[in-house]
Amino acid sequence: MNSKEVVILSGRANPELSKKIADYLGLELGKVTITEFADGETFVKVEESIRGSDVFIIQPTCHPANDNLMELLILIDAVKRASADRITAVIPYFGYARQDRKAEPRVPITAKLVANLITVAGASRVLTMDLHADQIQGFFDIPVDHLYAFPVFIDYLKQTYGDLKDFVVVSPDTGGVKRARYLASFLDLNIAIIDKRRVAYNVAEVMNLVGEVKGMNAVIIDDIIDTGGTVAKAARKLKEEGAKRVIIMATHPVLSGNAKERLSDDAIDEVIVTDTIPIPKEKMLDKIKVLSVYKLFAEAISRIHTNSSVSSLFVKK
Repeated sequence: MNSKEVVILSGRANPELSKKIADYLGLELGKVTITEFADGETFVKVEESIRGSDVFIIQPTCHPANDNLMELLILIDAVKRASADRITAVIPYFGYARQDRKAEPRVPITAKLVANLITVAGASRVLTMDLHADQIQGFFDIPVDHLYAFPVFIDYLKQTYGDLKDFVVVSPDTGGVKRARYLASFLDLNIAIIDKRRVAYNVAEVMNLVGEVKGMNAVIIDDIIDTGGTVAKAARKLKEEGAKRVIIMATHPVLSGNAKERLSDDAIDEVIVTDTIPIPKEKMLDKIKVLSVYKLFAEAISRIHTNSSVSSLFVKK
């Protein structure tokens, strides 16, 4: 790729992933200074000419969500005012995605608000991965390329376990059935569904299991691990129903609150996540395996730049 035409800029939320993406593309990260004034306001300066360039700004809006979101918006504005030809906001983890509807009276639809902010700031398009709800793509009035982490999960399972004939894909709730079916279709596996109900925000109670897991290795697939309560209860339910091994696979390791303690549960044998969000050392466990999605993002960036198909990355072979 021509570095004079393509510029990769990184915010401070996940510089390691940004560096891997740039290296794969044979590029150096663009020079940008990001600091705070004494009062906490964010200051951004792009330290090189990007006039007429195709600029990709990599910044997940993970914890601290508000700081990282504001940094993304300021980066977009700085790049727009530096006369970039096109600005793609590369958001490996799109925060506020779970506030995508009015679940009760007098609450905001914050996912739509954030989409508006990114658009008004000056982004030409968005590149993201495993949105909590597919319909969030429609919240944007600019093009959205939506990536999936399935390829790296599938490669890991095949390389680690070989023959997967005694595996079953499990959705931790009814809302994730589509995701489970999609993964299962690539692996030619059956699915099971855990029926649950929420008794409060971030508090879930497992109710029933639909499907057969006895004597099987169960792979729970989800987009986010937040507090870990849902997957911990799901894992215990699966072990009670006779599952041999329970593997958790989730794209975004948010890992809030007591997530580390909950994932330490003996019912969970392995936790597979990606590097869309960096995991601090104090939240890591030996059973957590982090897979990198840099190749998927790099390939998508290359295809966006050359106006090629991004969806072909996920065609079943």
